[in-house]
Amino acid sequence: MKKRSTLLAILCTGVLALAGCSGQSEEGNGSAGNTEDLQVQMILKTLSHPYWKSVEAGAKQAAEDLGVSVEVNGPPSEADVIDQVNMIDNAISQSADALVVAPSQPSTVANVFDLAKSSDIPVLLVDTDADWEDKVTFIGTDNFSAGKEAGEYLASLLKEGDKVALVEGAKGNLATDERIDGAKEALEAAGIEIAAQLPADSDKFEAAAVIDAILQNHSDLAGVFAANDDMAIGALSATDQAGVQIPIVGINGGEEATELIINGKLAASVAQSPFDMGYMGVENAVKAINGDEIEKRIPTPIKVVTEENAEEHLQEIQ
Repeated sequence: MKKRSTLLAILCTGVLALAGCSGQSEEGNGSAGNTEDLQVQMILKTLSHPYWKSVEAGAKQAAEDLGVSVEVNGPPSEADVIDQVNMIDNAISQSADALVVAPSQPSTVANVFDLAKSSDIPVLLVDTDADWEDKVTFIGTDNFSAGKEAGEYLASLLKEGDKVALVEGAKGNLATDERIDGAKEALEAAGIEIAAQLPADSDKFEAAAVIDAILQNHSDLAGVFAANDDMAIGALSATDQAGVQIPIVGINGGEEATELIINGKLAASVAQSPFDMGYMGVENAVKAINGDEIEKRIPTPIKVVTEENAEEHLQEIQ
């Protein structure tokens, strides 16, 4: 896993400069010059998936590099929306200096984010944006663009009039919804028919069941786009079971999916940068605590992983 060092020298220089301006120690809410006392709480959608483990790894690396305390939590499943809200509420009650959150269902978090604001706790969002005007920043993939690139690649493997299935994440998950919208736009622009569009809660087994059911009604299905790699892998399980060979494209670019691409089982995956999201989330949380100016949106890179570049990508993420 590559370590990020972007802006680290600047941040460290700023901390040292502040420390050198006065011979007196400062106490209080853990402001600039005393980063070891800062407490950043990161609440993810779950910690049960390699993607979110990579976000966590980035956060922990930033904590080590910047000398801050970071606690990372997440519910057992991305569908456990209320559990996540409770975790955010608990972090506020513990007087965190900053919150970094990947909201499972953005519409449910506004009230608890308002509590953070009233407690003067800055809130930064990673991976999934939310329509909450007081966020410090959003750090992550442009999910519509990622979905569109996936749809364009899938369309390049098909012909006009072919039928595809779209596999959604959990209902209300803005990130996967935006990916579906982007893929649909690209596929329909290429003359591809959307035969079915169903949710699978970002779960392999749910996705396998969904694709199995779709194949019962659409034996001429020509391709699948799944809004994350787990669902793409589940879709592959269903097509293998049915003896059907069709291109399947996912999003995340994780190790398992990349190995399946190398072996010719999956067609492609649009890789995100979860490690960077975690690192930059903590990095910018420290800046927010210190009152530094931060861009309202900070994009992280994406790339389409295919058989041509999968070996190289696997080396990069291992």
